[in-house]
Amino acid sequence: QVQLVESGGGLVQAGGSLRLSCAASGRTFTNYVMGWFRQAPGKEREFVAAFSSSDGTTYYSDSVKGRFAISRDKAKSTNDLRMNSLKPEDTAVYYCAADSRGSVFLRARHTTTSPYDSWGLGTQVTVSS
Repeated sequence: QVQLVESGGGLVQAGGSLRLSCAASGRTFTNYVMGWFRQAPGKEREFVAAFSSSDGTTYYSDSVKGRFAISRDKAKSTNDLRMNSLKPEDTAVYYCAADSRGSVFLRARHTTTSPYDSWGLGTQVTVSS
């Protein structure tokens, strides 16, 4: 079992930036899809971004494209989500998740929660207007 722990959330003003990190421990794997999701109060958990280990390709939802960037920090062994130009509608609990059984991002599949077998507990991001 892999344990994922998010960090880096907090309160920021609109237009500001935050960097979230996701650290993995326990069973290690080299082939995976790492995703970031978020859930606002009263709403379903939604896809934000993903990273495919097979070729390093990144994927984003339309709502964050151009503002968020997902990356792998090999030195720290974390997967990070850099968030710029934050908006109040970005306020949510952010979760990292890993699909340890696949290394190729499939949009119809990996933009849903179902293929991810490991999840962190989430970190709160609040953007004030």
